[in-house]
Amino acid sequence: MRMIHQLKVGEAAPDFTLKDAKKNEVSLSSFKGKQNVMLAFFPLAFTPV
Repeated sequence: MRMIHQLKVGEAAPDFTLKDAKKNEVSLSSFKGKQNVMLAFFPLAFTPV
């Protein structure tokens, strides 16, 4: 089982890489120092709930 680390307010998010809408890989670190980034997580998305 994979452990999930819950971030605290003000804590930096870990770097990660995901695919964008055009299937290009994008890393969070690629935005560092360039612009503000807002992360939104939807834990119940794509579930039957």
